Amino acid sequence: MFDWYYKVILNYTVFSGRARRLEYWYFTLVNVLVNLVMAIIDRLIGLVVHIENFGFFGMIYALFIMIPSIAVTVRRLHDSGRTGWWALIALVPIIGIVVLLYFLVQDSEEGSNQYGANPKA
Repeated sequence: MFDWYYKVILNYTVFSGRARRLEYWYFTLVNVLVNLVMAIIDRLIGLVVHIENFGFFGMIYALFIMIPSIAVTVRRLHDSGRTGWWALIALVPIIGIVVLLYFLVQDSEEGSNQYGANPKA
C-alpha cells in the first residue's frame, strides 16, 4: 500500500502515461489516513484556525501533496482513455464530482492507447 503512495510521490511531475486503479486508490487511501493524523495532531497542539477549521500541519501537507494528487488523477484518466482535462469537471458542483468519480473507478482501457501501454501488462 505504501509502495503505491511512494511511487506517486516520486512521479509527482509526470502528467503523461497511465496509472492503474490500485495506484490511484491506494494513494488516496494513504492521503485520507495522513490527513486524519494531521487533523488529530493539529487539534491536540491547538494549531487549528477556528474560522476555516484548518490546521497548520494539515495545510502544509495539503500544499505538499497537491501536485502529486493532480498528476496521479491525470494519469488515472489517461488509463481509462480520457484526457486529463476531464479532472476539471470536479469544479461543477455535485454532478461534476460524481462524474469524475465514475471515470476514476472505471477499469483500464485494454491494450495500449494514445497515452501509453497498459500498466497492467
